[in-house]
Amino acid sequence: MHDFNYHKPGSVADAAAALQSASDGKLLAGGMTLLPTIKQRLAAPSDLVDLGSVGELRGITADGNGLNIGALTTHATVASSSEVKESVPALADLAEGIGDPQVRNCGTIGGSIANNDPAADYPAACLALGATIVTNSREIAADDFFTGLFETALRDDEIITAVRFPVPQKAAYVKFPNPASRYALVGVFVAQTGAGGVRVAVTGAGEDGVFRVAEMEAALSANLSADAIADIQASADGLNSDLHASAEYRAHLIGVMARRAVAACG
Repeated sequence: MHDFNYHKPGSVADAAAALQSASDGKLLAGGMTLLPTIKQRLAAPSDLVDLGSVGELRGITADGNGLNIGALTTHATVASSSEVKESVPALADLAEGIGDPQVRNCGTIGGSIANNDPAADYPAACLALGATIVTNSREIAADDFFTGLFETALRDDEIITAVRFPVPQKAAYVKFPNPASRYALVGVFVAQTGAGGVRVAVTGAGEDGVFRVAEMEAALSANLSADAIADIQASADGLNSDLHASAEYRAHLIGVMARRAVAACG
């Protein structure tokens, strides 16, 4: 591992200042992706800004309109939270299925979203639920936040502070996991929202990361049943093809996981 400057700020303001003063600074949240990347010499930041002591970034609050989750909240905390289970149980189920206990107790929701791994689970939840990503300088709708493979709308000096989820009428997430990593080969999150109808988000399949399926959304908005999308076949164009699954197989899984998610909505 190469040399770098290490910062451990106590507030978001101090973290932002450290990030702005670095020539190539990186934020350290859970470290589940960043640290292995540095060890493999795939990244060589000049500075690491460790957010571990920034207590204001942790915590979960719920009200009648939504659920607010601090960026440094771990997957394990989301999975076990009574507020999440009551407001958006599908989100608690999603968090429980991430990685293994070690990953769930170290990895954070903000770190996962900021990294935007194409096989990560949280991006599908954000997109399907119509979440808002809150930063130290603005609020970004999920539809505008995920911009491509490992790419987001975050500026270099921007820090995610929280994620705000509207409470859906119904929602469910189902994935076909890699048996070793538990990353999604294909994961589908279906959410029935008040004004926005039904939203369907797919992770693990797209070459450009998470995406929505408009044809399924239209069919399910008219009839929230697995039968409504039984004849909709996802295209293999633009889907990942690797040693784990071909693009054609992932296209098939999108339909299967979507129907299972709709059935799980109840």
